[in-house]
Amino acid sequence: MAILSQTEAQDILKKVLSFSTADECEATLNGNIGGNVRSARNTISTAGAVDNVSLAVQSRFGKRSGLATCNEFDEASLRRCVQRAEEIAKLAPESPEYVPLLGPQKYLASPSSFAQRTADITPDYRAQQIGASMALCETKKLSSAAFFQDSAGFVAKRNSKGLEAYQRLTGLDFSITVRTPDGTGSGYAITNYTDLAKFDAARLTRVAAEKAASSVKAKAIEPGKYTVILEPAAAVDLLSNMMGAFDARNADEGRSFLSKKGGGNKKGEKVFEERVTIYSDPTHPDVPDLTFAGDGRPQQKVTWIEKGVVKNLYTSRFWAQKAGIPDVPPPGGWIMEGGNQSTADLIKGTAKGILVTRLYYIRAVDPQTLLYTGLTRDGTFYIENGQIKFPVKNFRFNESPVIMLNNLEAVGKPVRLSGNLVPPLKIRDFTFTSLSDAV
Repeated sequence: MAILSQTEAQDILKKVLSFSTADECEATLNGNIGGNVRSARNTISTAGAVDNVSLAVQSRFGKRSGLATCNEFDEASLRRCVQRAEEIAKLAPESPEYVPLLGPQKYLASPSSFAQRTADITPDYRAQQIGASMALCETKKLSSAAFFQDSAGFVAKRNSKGLEAYQRLTGLDFSITVRTPDGTGSGYAITNYTDLAKFDAARLTRVAAEKAASSVKAKAIEPGKYTVILEPAAAVDLLSNMMGAFDARNADEGRSFLSKKGGGNKKGEKVFEERVTIYSDPTHPDVPDLTFAGDGRPQQKVTWIEKGVVKNLYTSRFWAQKAGIPDVPPPGGWIMEGGNQSTADLIKGTAKGILVTRLYYIRAVDPQTLLYTGLTRDGTFYIENGQIKFPVKNFRFNESPVIMLNNLEAVGKPVRLSGNLVPPLKIRDFTFTSLSDAV
């Protein structure tokens, strides 16, 4: 039942709304089918499957709101769900940030958000992909741990004001860590796609295996400021944390790196180096996304940073009305523009530096400057005269993506990661504060 057609989904939602006695009512259906397989030490350890549709009903009486959920769709269950939402609403306090539900909206079409080939993935396909990955590692006498997950689903929404939305989505994710037998070398690779036509577990495994074999006997070098090349897997988390801070209210109220001294925010100001342009587009063929936000607002193509200048901030509907600013919902994924250079090209153009495969255990130090700390992992290498010379012990870093994006030396060709398009980045004066014994 998990992937309902638009007609099937809206028929259920119409029935739900017909049971409502509230001043306002909104109902949302989420459906998902999919599966996963996990391996460790070149052996499949777990496998699972998901097949579920859930309903969420939000009922409102004045400024009071209640929410109830269910995953049974007979008439009695739907009635109980609506009644429960209304009971909760009547007991709830009034919301000081109440805004009425939206009326009818127009949404962009995003045909590439659903790929039938991904929806048709079988347990045999998952096993074949993981099997090829494990066989490659066995041949090279390496140990691997991997996770492969795929899903196909839909989101449907309808409310008592006339709003109606529906969209199907697919996605698959794969990550792998490869270790040498003595545990001193480690490599990593990760990807995600909408369409499995672009996916090849063995190719990614080879990348991780090569890093693992190359990272043994790592040398300790002094922490300090270095030119670094962050592979996309190393850059994505810092950039995602930064994009998550483009909230207008936090900036207006002084809690953000985008807050202005004396009040207001830095929209319209140059905050980053000129090569930094980041936008979101739910219809982008490489990173398609939902064309509506969770509250039903349409998602459009939005430029967040253009040539270093902050162009837009996202906001809740309440804050947009209170502050008298554009009503822009937060994006799903984002796209950072880049050039045509691969990571290998960036290495060739580096006299001295450090290649970072991945960052992890990232924690905020200072939200108002976006200072983060964390560790490198799964392959860190010293570069000299355009070549990787030797592996180095991992570091703890203290760095802000805001500073990082003002110290750019080169921006490579973006690749898809975590629903975003992320380029490799070459950055000067990246701060490593100490060494780490972890591999």
